[in-house]
Amino acid sequence: MKKYFSGYYLAKYICLLMVAGILYLSQGNIVFAAEDTTTAVTDTPYRDSNLTGTTAERTNQDPPGASETAEELAELNIANTVTVTYEGGNGNVNGALRILVILTLIAIAPTLIIMLTSFTRVIIVLHFTRQALNTQTAPPNTVLIGIALFLTFFIMQPTMTAVYTEALVPYEAGDLTQEEAFAAAAGPIREFMYKQTQKNDVYFFMDINRTEWNGELDDIPMSVLVPAFIINELRQAFIIGFLIYIPFIVIDMVVASTLMSMGMMMLPPTTISMPFKILLFVLADGWYLVIKGVVESFNL
Repeated sequence: MKKYFSGYYLAKYICLLMVAGILYLSQGNIVFAAEDTTTAVTDTPYRDSNLTGTTAERTNQDPPGASETAEELAELNIANTVTVTYEGGNGNVNGALRILVILTLIAIAPTLIIMLTSFTRVIIVLHFTRQALNTQTAPPNTVLIGIALFLTFFIMQPTMTAVYTEALVPYEAGDLTQEEAFAAAAGPIREFMYKQTQKNDVYFFMDINRTEWNGELDDIPMSVLVPAFIINELRQAFIIGFLIYIPFIVIDMVVASTLMSMGMMMLPPTTISMPFKILLFVLADGWYLVIKGVVESFNL
């Protein structure tokens, strides 16, 4: 009983010390009120390192909470808004806003890479190749995705170069506005997708959209061009996959008939045919032929 009471008081003292430490630390966080912006401003930088520029470049008319009437509240006051000025103004974009923009681009980048580039066709063809070889997980998914990404960068290199030279460089130089830069960047990508798209698919989505089309690329909205492009990518990928399957199906049929004639009905034909498939694939330099066929299937 004595040990119990001693342990109880010890735990109580420890809790009291923790509460005292938390209260002591909380007293160290001093919050400064906003300075009165009605006083004369100087050219000294802000104390807050997250802000850029100097106080002379700020346009705060009244401190927050100084409005007394509805008319004063309706007047423009920068202190109640968020402003982002790039170059030549109050400095660069705030670091937090840059992080937000970068995270947004990272979030939508996988969708753009998969839907607006050659990635879909390449990865499906590589998957069909592995399934035809019946090697299960060799090569693994990580290797297939890596090969598809690098082939996508290779195929899309002329398009990305055009986007850089026609949109990004003029925008950085100040020759294009933001809207004009987006339009200029979308041009090469739209041209690439249109070359891989069949007109029947475009007419199909145009009919669903109840829109007339005169056969020109400029009259196709992105909401029609993207699904038409994706359908054609799936079509071409499955056609190439079927052609890849044909020689391996012949090997399976020959092995199955041979085992049946020998009376080995309990032996799975895939177990015997897989080494012959790999041998045929290696002797024919299969990876070279597959990648060459995929790259040449694009109208570049």
